[in-house]
This record gives sequence, structure tokens and C-alpha cells, in this order.
Amino acid sequence: MTAFSYSIFAQGGPVMWLLVLLGLAALIIFVERALFLHRGQIRSSEFLDGIKNLLRKQRLMEALTLSEETPGPVAKVVKAGLRHATDDEQAMRFAIQEAAIVEIPVLERRISALAAIAQIAPLFGLLGTLLGMIKTFWLFNQGGNYATPVVLAGGMWEALLTAAAGLVVAIPAHLARHFLAGRVRALVQDMEWAGSELMRFLLRDYRTGAGVQK
Repeated sequence: MTAFSYSIFAQGGPVMWLLVLLGLAALIIFVERALFLHRGQIRSSEFLDGIKNLLRKQRLMEALTLSEETPGPVAKVVKAGLRHATDDEQAMRFAIQEAAIVEIPVLERRISALAAIAQIAPLFGLLGTLLGMIKTFWLFNQGGNYATPVVLAGGMWEALLTAAAGLVVAIPAHLARHFLAGRVRALVQDMEWAGSELMRFLLRDYRTGAGVQK
């Protein structure tokens, strides 16, 4: 940060430091969640095709091993279904739904914190604006008829800078939250699709080939 930019930043007052901390927290949360969700995103159709091919050859243990070694919530839902491959439909459905219910909060973790930052950052900016205006009127009252524009400018700088900084933090945080929420929705849809497809295959094709009674 150059001396000029730091001098501008310093005129925003102590609220600017709070907004910087909020901005850093939002950035850390976004990077961590984006990397986590990226690692959990797999090509669900290709993965499920591989599972089906193993099941057609009656290699259930290999399919379980593949789902165990594959990262992400889709693989965990598939693994839950495979563990109940020979159970009745209700037990299989319950296992798949339970696995999905466990995974969804893991995917959504800390996204609410990002939303909270996006909501409170403008409030901190408003607080800084009010403090700046209070400072301006206090200086004007102290100076009386001799209050100069230079003296009053300090309070106005604080009011304007904190208002702008609050929006600078809030807008990217809102966009980051919507981006992450979209990734979570995509993963949830993949889990639902994979669970449904696996159940259909296990109940119709796998059991017919293995001679398992429904």
C-alpha cells in the first residue's frame, strides 16, 4: 500500500479496519469453500457408468471400493446404496436419503457466514458514515464561525470512505455467496440423480442378474 493510498485509507477511521477484517474473512471463506466444492465435483454420469459396469459383472465389492476411493458427496451416496444392494427398496431408499442428508450440511458449511458478512458490511459502512457526520458537526460546532473547509473535510472523508468500503466488501461477498450456493445446488442435484439411478439399476438389472429376490 503506497503512502498516498494509506493516507486515504486512514482518513476512513477505525471502521475501515473492521471492514478490512470482514473482507479478509470473506475471501478466506470463499477460497476454502470453492476449493472444497471443486474437489467434491466429479463426472457423475461417468462414475455411475463405471459402477454399473462392475455390478453387471457381479463385482459388488469392487464397486464399493471404487465408491470408497472416489471423493465427493455423490460417491458417498452411491456407497450407501451399494451397501444395501440386497435389501428391500424401502431400506435402500432410506440409506441413500440418509447419506444425502448427512452430506448437504457439509456442503453448505460456512456459506451462511459469507451471507452474514455481505449483510453486515454495509451496516458497518453506515456506522462509519454516521461517525464521520458526527465528527463533522462536532468540528463545526467547535470552530463556530471560523470552522474551515479543511477542518470539516476530515469528517466528510470518513463518512464517504466507510460508506464506499462497506459496499466494496458487501457486493463481492454477495456474488461469492450466490456462486457457492449454485455449486451446492448442482452437487445436490447430482446426488439426487445418482441415488435415483442407482436404485433403479439395483432393483431391476442387478438383482435380475444376481438372482436376488426383491
